[in-house]
Amino acid sequence: MRTARELARASMSAVEARDREGWLALFVEDACVEDPVGPSAFDPDGHGHHGKQAIAAFYDSVIAPNESIRFTIRQSILCGDEAANVGTIRITFPGGSAVEVEGVYVYRRSDDGRIASLRAYWEEGSVKPAS
Repeated sequence: MRTARELARASMSAVEARDREGWLALFVEDACVEDPVGPSAFDPDGHGHHGKQAIAAFYDSVIAPNESIRFTIRQSILCGDEAANVGTIRITFPGGSAVEVEGVYVYRRSDDGRIASLRAYWEEGSVKPAS
């Protein structure tokens, strides 16, 4: 069975490869994605995206429209069924402009070895243009 760290890597690889179905297959049916945690432009109520249908809608509206997304993880800490990854996400928008998002990205593994939750800790005010 894959560790939470291995599931996190698989998740990031699927996003980088623009593999929507592969990414969604990593999650349990009642999984929750909070990216970022709390209220945001992506989740005004701050309750997260619960269930595969909502997670698919998150992918379609937040991930898919970008030209590319690349992860640089500087540290990964595995504790039990969770992994906390510290790093930068570089998002390139259509047209070529890009931003970098520093954060902590926490993945929790379910009992059946899939992703039960993904919680991303980053501050909207700290998103900076990529150089």
